[in-house]
Amino acid sequence: MNIDMIRASAARAKGVVRRTPLLNSPFLDEIAGRRVWLKPECLQHTGSFKFRGGWSAVSALPEADRARGVIAFSSGNHAQGVALAAKMHGAPAVIIMPSDAPALKIANTRAYGAEVVLYDRAGESREAIGARLAEDRGLTLIKPYDEPQVIAGQGTTGLEIAEQAAAQGIETADVLVCCGGGGLTAGIALALEADAPGLTVRPVEPEGYDDVARSLRSGGIERNNTTAGGLCDAILTPCPGDLTFPIMHRLCGPGIVVTEEEALRAMGHAFLRQKLAAEPGGAVALAAALFHADQSTGDDVIAVISGGNVDAEIFQRGLETIAA
Repeated sequence: MNIDMIRASAARAKGVVRRTPLLNSPFLDEIAGRRVWLKPECLQHTGSFKFRGGWSAVSALPEADRARGVIAFSSGNHAQGVALAAKMHGAPAVIIMPSDAPALKIANTRAYGAEVVLYDRAGESREAIGARLAEDRGLTLIKPYDEPQVIAGQGTTGLEIAEQAAAQGIETADVLVCCGGGGLTAGIALALEADAPGLTVRPVEPEGYDDVARSLRSGGIERNNTTAGGLCDAILTPCPGDLTFPIMHRLCGPGIVVTEEEALRAMGHAFLRQKLAAEPGGAVALAAALFHADQSTGDDVIAVISGGNVDAEIFQRGLETIAA
């Protein structure tokens, strides 16, 4: 896994993957006490950065393998990213999703033409189901984060951040990244190491699911006790990946942990000040920028809003947190 793979992924993505902007709001700056820059991947195709990794992995497959089809497991954002990438390549897709995933994500994945297989997140192994179906049908498994081409695709976000930060004169800053298994975090960290070494990636997770923060502290992979029931479903994974953790351990600063209430408040502020729709898991980095400013230094902080696929009921809860 290296910068050359990320640059190659960016070349394959040209004209397909959206280049999302880097946005600033003086109202958010006032809350944080420094300039806050938002990288809104909620504006990406399928409403999440996951399309980058999905496109990268599907586009890198040999034509014969792609024709047989792909399979992926996901709570929803990776599902949609792979499903749309497969559809755009004319390839079949099977997506394994937890039965408690947001209804919007399940519906959207089916709308992209994928076959959806539901499973019990608390009692069944998505990895085991995926391996069995892949073998039975001859499908290529595209893992959600511990897959080189997926990490490369997510790393294209970092290439854009490096260019956009330089255009704003930002040479040093923490880059706060919503973190589940670490594909986006590791990919961005690799890209910034090459193109913007003054920018430091900081993984952000919800309270109770802080396996990456604990792993970075201990130096070894730590696991969550559960991945069920949390509001931030998009980033609830058992543990960091075998590929992603060494990258994060080498390149990232300490993790930051936020509460679900803070994630909801960040969702409300993102909509109020920038008219951005963020899902809870996609808003934790902004929550860290706004409400944990003491854990960052410098005049600027960059927060990635990783996704915006949120059900109306949860989005309303976010708006209510900042209602007058």
